[in-house]
Amino acid sequence: MQLKSCCIYSIGVFSILLLISGIVLVLSNVFPLLTQSLVEKEVVLKNGTEAFEAWKNPPAPIYMQFYFFNLTNPLEVLDGDRPAVVEIGPYTYREYRPMEQVDFQDNGTKVAAVNTKTYIFQPNMSRGPESELIRTVNIPAMTVMEQFKDQPLIANLIAAYMRSADEGLFSTHTVGELLWGYEDALLKALKTLKPDLDDVFGLFHKNNGSNDGQYVFFTGHQSYQDFARVDTWNGDRSLSWWTSDECNMINGTNGASFHPVIAKNETLYMFSSDLCRSLYAVYEEDVTVKGIPAYRFSPPSDVFANHTVNPANAGFCVPIGNCLGSGVLNVSPCKQGAPIVMSSPHFYQADEKYVQGVFGMRPQKEQHQTVIDINPFTGIIVQAAKRLQINVFVEKIPGFSETGNARTVLIPVVYLNESALIDDASAAKLHKIIVQQNVVVNIPFLFIGLAIILGGVFMFLMCRQKVPESSAAERQPLLSS
Repeated sequence: MQLKSCCIYSIGVFSILLLISGIVLVLSNVFPLLTQSLVEKEVVLKNGTEAFEAWKNPPAPIYMQFYFFNLTNPLEVLDGDRPAVVEIGPYTYREYRPMEQVDFQDNGTKVAAVNTKTYIFQPNMSRGPESELIRTVNIPAMTVMEQFKDQPLIANLIAAYMRSADEGLFSTHTVGELLWGYEDALLKALKTLKPDLDDVFGLFHKNNGSNDGQYVFFTGHQSYQDFARVDTWNGDRSLSWWTSDECNMINGTNGASFHPVIAKNETLYMFSSDLCRSLYAVYEEDVTVKGIPAYRFSPPSDVFANHTVNPANAGFCVPIGNCLGSGVLNVSPCKQGAPIVMSSPHFYQADEKYVQGVFGMRPQKEQHQTVIDINPFTGIIVQAAKRLQINVFVEKIPGFSETGNARTVLIPVVYLNESALIDDASAAKLHKIIVQQNVVVNIPFLFIGLAIILGGVFMFLMCRQKVPESSAAERQPLLSS
């Protein structure tokens, strides 16, 4: 009987100890910190790690889609009317972007590499062939007119040539030519004056099968928060195109990788050579991609806001004081002087004057917002879409009759959607990691649950033990009488 009571009380004591242990472990956050520490040590750029292999050659298929804006009223635009465009697309390319010329430096704390990108046309994912014709702004002509408008002698010569060659403010070319390049007659004529001038123009000329320069990344060896962060680009730690040190800073990763253990209140910084600047994204909402929990981050409107809204952006006014409205960025300093202005597609998050300035603009958050969906535990990108629009600054230029009476306006040429979705094999691996993490993190709650069960067993056994004793006490008087 004593042995039985001892066992019962042992169960009670053990349940209390389990309950206390579980509560202490929950409050001390031991197991979440343990799993975070393990993933922080594992996610490092070094040979043999899965993080390095995914960084070197991303397993997720990446697609680049181009949507062109076909100008439908060129003569009316020259008379001063609002441009009217029709969106045509997508023209889809499979993008391959391995890291090449990988070279570890400084005892493995840094790694140098070039990110070579190759684009392969996907007819079955496109609305038509690359040979389809698009009418848009004659970007080489507009660039030349803008650059020489304050040099009357040269401007007159150029204007005379343009009239003789029937070069106008607008031109028609195939999708392939506009993207990858064509020999431009005006640039070829100017090449006689400037032999080093490239007479081939394309929005992504020399971008297929090439890279945007050498990067040096931190490997995350010294701090997990430095994982894949850019140290230098083309040997520089800052840019030189903008008019303030803050705007010239190179911050964050290249946007293809992020460190593990990401919090909702964190700001993710990234450098984009396409935009010639660094930018940032903030948490927006929780999402689920292929069953994987993720945080959705996106650039807030402040990133491209006018300096009156975000004073930190004053340095993007080039020349100093020449500021555009919110939602657009003048990148002519880093595009060889071409009057190129970047924005989100359909001027999403831009000033209403840009949306109303062109007939056919219909900004929609779901289709035109840049988003990055990241699993917060591993830092792995499960889904992403970078969406940018290339516009041309058009105005009436005295001395160039080709510009007619055109109003000052930003005319959209094309917008791109560079997207990636985690592949099934990588998703399965990530699922396994998340399940393991959940099991470890919930060990304290298992202790608490087991303690409650054992406590219930203890109470049941105690009740059963008292019932026979009370029954025996009631029978005793009967026997004595």
